[in-house]
Parts: sequence; C-alpha cells; structure tokens
Amino acid sequence: MKRTDFSYELPRELIAQEPRSRGRSRMMVVKPSIEHRQFSEFPRFLEAGELLVINDTRVIPARLYAQPKGQMKNRIEFLLVRQRDAMTWETWCRPAKRVRPGERVVFSDRLAADVIEKTEDGRVVIRFDGDLEEIERIGIPPLPPYIAREQPRDSDRESYQTVYAAHRGAIAAPTAGLHFTPEILEEVRSRGVDIVRITLHVGLGTFKPVKVDDIAEHQMDAERYEISDDAAAKLNAAISDRRRITAVGTTSVRTLESEIRAGQGRFRAGTHETSIFITPGFEFRAVDQLLTNFHLPESTLLMLVSAFAGMETIREAYRAAIESGYLFYSYGDCMLLTSRSS
Repeated sequence: MKRTDFSYELPRELIAQEPRSRGRSRMMVVKPSIEHRQFSEFPRFLEAGELLVINDTRVIPARLYAQPKGQMKNRIEFLLVRQRDAMTWETWCRPAKRVRPGERVVFSDRLAADVIEKTEDGRVVIRFDGDLEEIERIGIPPLPPYIAREQPRDSDRESYQTVYAAHRGAIAAPTAGLHFTPEILEEVRSRGVDIVRITLHVGLGTFKPVKVDDIAEHQMDAERYEISDDAAAKLNAAISDRRRITAVGTTSVRTLESEIRAGQGRFRAGTHETSIFITPGFEFRAVDQLLTNFHLPESTLLMLVSAFAGMETIREAYRAAIESGYLFYSYGDCMLLTSRSS
C-alpha cells in the first residue's frame, strides 16, 4: 500500500487557526452513511453500560529557547520530543550545528542544561540542571506548524489542553478530546456510561511523517502509556461482557489495541510502550466506535482511521467534509466513526 493512497487536497482556509468553542464544534457522524451534527449531541450516541475511553495526558510547554552562544544573535530553539529519565530529554534543536556535546545551554537564571549527545537522526540530547518547574513558566505550547502565530499566546496554554488533562508528558494534545466540556462529560455519565482514563504521552510516534513510498516500511517511534488497576478492570469487564468501547482519539485507540495484544486478550495495569502502526487490514479487538478529528494527508493518523472505517468510507467522508466547510486538524471539527470495517 502506497503513501499516496492517503493523499487529498485541502483548501488552506479549512485549516483551523483558532480553537473551537468547546462543545460547539461540528461533528460528522459516519455510519457509514454521513450525518452532519453538532458535538453537543455526542452523548446521544452512547448507551448505558458502555465505556468511553479518554487519554488524560497533559501537554507540556515543550518549546524552549536558550540564550545565544558566541556571536549568535538569535536564541537557540529546543523542542522536547522524548523523555529518557526525569532530567534527560531528546530534542529537536535549531540551529543544531551550533551546539555540541559537552556544552552548556542556559534557558533562564533557574534552568540550564548540558548537551550530552547528538543522535544519528539529528536529535540533541540534553540533561537539565535546575528547577524543572521553570519549564512550565518559560516554555511555549508546541502548536503544530500549520497553526500560524506571529507571537505565542498565553491562551493557547489552556486552549491546547483537554479539560481532563492530568498527567504531564505530551508534546501534542490528543485533539479529539479538545471538544469536551465538563457538562458534556457529566451528561455522558448521566446516561450510565463509564468514563475510563488511560494515559498515552503523545510524542513523535503519533506525528512522525511517513517518508517512504511503501507504508509497510515506515517505522513508528515508541510512545509510553499507562493503564491503572481500575481502568484495566473496567476494560476487561467490558471485553468479557461484549459491551461497546468508544475511544476518544487515535492515541486511545493505539493504547487499547496495543495493550489487548500485549495482554493476549486482556488489559494489564502498568506502564508500557507502544510502536504499533495501524493501517488498513488491521484487526481491531478492543475499539468499537471512534471519535476523532480530521487528519493530515499521508499521515499515520489518516491511515489509522482508514483502517477503522474503511478507505473508501473515509475518502467519501473527507470529500463531504471539504464540500461542507468543516474545519480540519488540531483546532478543527470532529467525526464519529460508529462502526469499524469488517
């Protein structure tokens, strides 16, 4: 299967630049017939006894700027992309050629870092020295490049965060969750639906571009996820009772489908890693229904939703979304895929 099988043309004006008002975005319901709804109607598509699985990772302000070195005029940009331990991160750095292992970079009077390694794929590994809480103060939310900002906005710190975000560690938001309000979550509960929290810290594995022509040759970066004892028990009970599981976002899908395979049909509590790559032909064992945003062409996320609903169903849904003026990507509208492909 070729990368270009997942291409489409999107008018630039349909790339959302501003966050949607929570709870008021448009929602395309794909059955596979298409209905145009509002996200406020989402709870009506859930029934008592079902599970709604959300990813409660919290985005860190992962873009940091270090003081210029030597004759440099501009600051050095670091984007935290993967945490190795409490103090050590792999980063993308610009300009990377101006930093070398053994050097020290200074972010503020309370936070510095030592450059300890440059990896073969161009990442710069740094070990922080100082108060890590300073990252929250001086860091900038790592909005994707298709959201144009002349200057960072403080408001993006919360707009680019789900209302249920709890555990810091993601470098991008699980964007399907951005639509929820506390009131909509309460309505879900009032219908007898159990909301189950899992945590996958969104990293490069989710957004790494596919550069090979044959998608079978693409390698996903590993991402860390955690399932609590309570979540595992509820998920296992739902699987045993054949109760429907609705996943909020592709990161929830990847967590659930990774874990049910690793646990040989059961969910284990604990912290693990996944590098699962879901493409058409994949056999879904855990997720029955999926809420997701509209994704970039040729992305692993578009491949995942195409695997879930079927390639032609997704092509038709995206055609309809463009014709109807839906907004795309992180701050855009959403779609509910109510049944998976056979």
